[in-house]
Amino acid sequence: MKIKHHEDNIKLLKSHKYKLDDSILDLQVTLGKYHSSTQPNTENDAHSSNPSEEETTKQILRHEKSAAGILCQLKMHHDTQTSHLSLTKDVLGVVATLGKVDDDNLSRLFSEYLGVETMLAIVCKTYEGVKALETYDKDGQINKGSGFHAVGASIGKELDGRFLVICLENLRPYCGEFMVDDPQRRLDLLKPKLPNGECPPGFIGFAVNMINVEFTNLFLLTGSGHGLRETLFYNLFSHVQVYKTREDMAFSLPCISDGAISLDGGMIKGAGVFSLGNRNDVDVRFPKSSVTSTLPDNYIDTNKHLKEMKWKRETMLEDIKREQALLDTARQSFERKKEEFVKFLAQSSAYATRVQTGFTPR
Repeated sequence: MKIKHHEDNIKLLKSHKYKLDDSILDLQVTLGKYHSSTQPNTENDAHSSNPSEEETTKQILRHEKSAAGILCQLKMHHDTQTSHLSLTKDVLGVVATLGKVDDDNLSRLFSEYLGVETMLAIVCKTYEGVKALETYDKDGQINKGSGFHAVGASIGKELDGRFLVICLENLRPYCGEFMVDDPQRRLDLLKPKLPNGECPPGFIGFAVNMINVEFTNLFLLTGSGHGLRETLFYNLFSHVQVYKTREDMAFSLPCISDGAISLDGGMIKGAGVFSLGNRNDVDVRFPKSSVTSTLPDNYIDTNKHLKEMKWKRETMLEDIKREQALLDTARQSFERKKEEFVKFLAQSSAYATRVQTGFTPR
């Protein structure tokens, strides 16, 4: 019977969900113990732990009428309120705050390559999150009473002009392999080769792999299981190559397809597109990676396992909803057929009674 089948499925799925809940809680406790042991011990430590991150936040706040500036102000001054706003629950942050680099020169070069508009772009996980940031009336005009426009007005910072929003689930992710045993999950991209088969002199690496990503953003940020490197940063940098000098970069032109950057300021935006002239000092830059304590050997695996568990739990909840919908449909169908059958029995009984009472034997 369909009803019994769906009831059994729901019971089984809920049983698995409860087990997952227990496992997730255990993993959260394990990670919580690590995080609590690495928190700053003094107030001064808390303020001086990441000066580069604080500088990036200050740079964003200077763009006070931008969406990025408003988001940073909300997080700084209305954090408890912001965490409950449906408007920002799907927002990961600003491009400039989601990656770090190893030195100031790379920070300036990467920021200049992307441009200030992209550095200030808001990053959302899903398209539902994008839609929450701006709504429209029936004539297609922006509704200033909702979304980021309303939030900005509420804190005295009216949004000025357009702003970019990047939706992770709508990006085409990198689909290749990752470097083996690399905790940063750098992409295993093929090194460029000159016509003679050798790697170009002065080639340092790919820009997408020179961005350091927080461990919490390396895994399972999208419904398909991808992290920030293979979605956001791969779409921003693709196969952009980094060289030591302009001379090295020029020599390597035959194997540059998606652009290149040199440490002395050279820049190629794409095949045949050269950026000449003096450097444009973009005023919003990636923060510099700070020296942190070594993570426990099992931290990355534990964190990855936790995200996989949460992903399975979300999938299981969707399965339960689907089974519940099928069960409700089956019950409605059963009740309808039961009603029809009872009606049929009543009609049959009435007909039988009329035939019996109206029958006269010869």
